[in-house]
Amino acid sequence: MNINWYPGHMKKTMDNIRASLKLVDIVGEIIDARIPISSKNPVIDDVLKDKPRIMILNKSDMANENETRKWLNYYRSKGYGAVVIDALHSKGLDKIYPLAKEMLADKFKKLEEKNLSSKTIRMMIVGIPNVGKSTFINTVSKRKSAKIGDRPGVTKQVQWIKTKNDLELLDTPGVLWPKFEDEQTGLHLAFTGAIKDEIMDIENLAFRFIDELNKRDINILKNRYNLSEDFYEDTLFLMDEIGRNRGAILKKNEIDYFKVANLVFDDFRKVKLGRITLETVEDLEKVEEENGN
Repeated sequence: MNINWYPGHMKKTMDNIRASLKLVDIVGEIIDARIPISSKNPVIDDVLKDKPRIMILNKSDMANENETRKWLNYYRSKGYGAVVIDALHSKGLDKIYPLAKEMLADKFKKLEEKNLSSKTIRMMIVGIPNVGKSTFINTVSKRKSAKIGDRPGVTKQVQWIKTKNDLELLDTPGVLWPKFEDEQTGLHLAFTGAIKDEIMDIENLAFRFIDELNKRDINILKNRYNLSEDFYEDTLFLMDEIGRNRGAILKKNEIDYFKVANLVFDDFRKVKLGRITLETVEDLEKVEEENGN
């Protein structure tokens, strides 16, 4: 599947991020703990350059805990600040300010030398659509400052939000990049909802998702949908059996693949299939090795 989605406002957002860097002390880059590779915009690295940065692994409640721990250690080994959070349930958010203050020790030392006692840290929040930026900001600020939704593209403009713990946050719209380098990136973004379902061939997308899940762990789908083991390597057969077991049937006993697709994605995104990480540190190291990095 050829998946690319780059609305005009995303280019404008990148320009705004670049222009606003001088206004902030540090950047918080939010990524989806289920897909840390695909949810990290490679263009951001070129824009932020050497700006201090905290990698914020959000939606940790939906990802495999052991794999998330590996990602946390990976980013720390690369010199980033890194925290694991669940913004929706206010978990891990208290770690961010202390980490940012530690990373900005030189700034606070200079302020002390000038007899200035400001504790304020100005942090820009960046990330792709649907990684939970607005949920994070609303939870940290304890007020509904940023628009929130379960679909990508909700935040449309740069905006400042004050919090009660000496953090001032600069929210930015979710931004993808013009062209995905590999098919899997686009698929994983679509699986997790970072690309709008409305522009996708949802039935074909579900076929690819079911195929990947089945190769990753045969028991994920089997346990959720009470599947048999007959022809288990046949993805279409799996979709048919899920449809029959969940009543996704059209006239003449045909399978309603559209209903099956929405059912499976709804279960995945509501963690009814379990805590699943689609991308591991080992996956990234393999790619880096292939590219000679």
